[in-house]
Amino acid sequence: MDSIEQIKKAIRDVPDFPKDGILFKDITPILNNHELFKNTIDIFSRETNNLAIDYIVGIESRGFIFASALAMLLNKGFVPIRKPGKLPYKTYSENYELEYGTDSLEIHQDAIPRGASVLLVDDLLATGGTALAAAKLLEKCGGEIELIQFLIELTFLNGSSKLKSYNYSSLIKY
Repeated sequence: MDSIEQIKKAIRDVPDFPKDGILFKDITPILNNHELFKNTIDIFSRETNNLAIDYIVGIESRGFIFASALAMLLNKGFVPIRKPGKLPYKTYSENYELEYGTDSLEIHQDAIPRGASVLLVDDLLATGGTALAAAKLLEKCGGEIELIQFLIELTFLNGSSKLKSYNYSSLIKY
């Protein structure tokens, strides 16, 4: 079994979380297995080999896990995109819709220098609203998005349709 299949096999389905009717893809079995976690980060890293990236950006909260580990491996700065009210300095904000409601994201206004090349990382692409909001925040800062990486993509929700103007990749598709 190859690395991606091992990673996929470790993902646990949790029904009716966080709301009834949602089948949650739980990645914690990957995180607590150092070999699977390392393999995941290594695969993400290989996808960036031909890209000139200045910053790795992670979306709260599970995106932080992968983005910060990847930033350490690639010797790049890490930038968090957070839920409202969590960042202490001046922020840009972007509202978006999820598959089960609405929410908002924020980034420090000075997080990305104009013209900086950015890799955006999150654990899951569902409807695409979160990733699109994060991309808009990075563009408000003046960042240039080289790639958006996801561990998991729920293809039946067609979230990739919102990301047509960006390069993106998903390691695992359901």
